[in-house]
Amino acid sequence: MLKILQQIGEYTIFISKVFRRPEKWRIYFQMFIQELWTLGIGSIGIILIISGFMGMVITIQTASQIDSGWIPAYLVGYTTRQSMILEFSPTMLALILSGKIGSNIASELGSMRISEQIDALEIMGINSANYLVLPKITALMVIMPFLVVLSMFIGIFFGYVICETVGVITPSDYIYGIQYDFRPFDIVYALIKAVLFAYIITSVSSFYGYFASGSALEVGKSSTQAVVYSSIVVLIFNYILTQMLLI
Repeated sequence: MLKILQQIGEYTIFISKVFRRPEKWRIYFQMFIQELWTLGIGSIGIILIISGFMGMVITIQTASQIDSGWIPAYLVGYTTRQSMILEFSPTMLALILSGKIGSNIASELGSMRISEQIDALEIMGINSANYLVLPKITALMVIMPFLVVLSMFIGIFFGYVICETVGVITPSDYIYGIQYDFRPFDIVYALIKAVLFAYIITSVSSFYGYFASGSALEVGKSSTQAVVYSSIVVLIFNYILTQMLLI
């Protein structure tokens, strides 16, 4: 328990160093654009693949469970839409990206720490936490909502493709289900989660990478810790936000 409280305190101090005014805005924006490409655009491929297959699987599984004539077929489209918008695209995508992006951030900063590059920045009078971490956090917080919306569209679209090709239900029933009882707030809820989860992934992963010490083996351990703890925090705040916004 004391170790957890110690890490929370160290994390708070670390974040207070991160969120300070950049000394040179031009360099900050250059790194921000670079991180947008690395963290955001570089993740589009895996998002397209996973979201497409999840949309198809949800559609097929839902259709296979509807055996009774009393259950309308359009519920397949409704279920696919709600599953993608409320849970898969914002939450499951965040867990997947915590493995891809979180481990990358932690290993990058950890390698810089053990090779004394971070110490060199501090000696030159540069706020290394702000210089290295702030562009990562802000970049993913900006691009994450777009990735989530893309994931929603791809998942729902590939569900429609399955209806067209396999014929689990008619495409018209699927489209009606997508439109049935749509609440715009569901999109807002998903985007709120996307921004918060982006912050959690980058900040927690940066924390463990920034304070890595020892050898390359320790960098690997810090990378593992970054993925595990960022995933746990994402799940905790997923519950908290759901409790606050949907109930």
